[in-house]
Amino acid sequence: MPKPISRRELIRRFRALGRIGPFPGGKHAVMEKSNRTTRIPNSHRGDIDWSLAKRILRQAEINPDEWEKLG
Repeated sequence: MPKPISRRELIRRFRALGRIGPFPGGKHAVMEKSNRTTRIPNSHRGDIDWSLAKRILRQAEINPDEWEKLG
């Protein structure tokens, strides 16, 4: 089972994949690439659970294999 990820690590990997940000976007920050925005959750309660990270990757259209190479 995948491990939880910190918000800082999530942003680092998004930047490595060419996204810019995070920018303020209402309740959540957003990161952008080619007019596609992806919401980044605020981690007030610690790390981001792997199931939420998986949904974020799906929304951003990032291949999980590509994501794991960055880890």
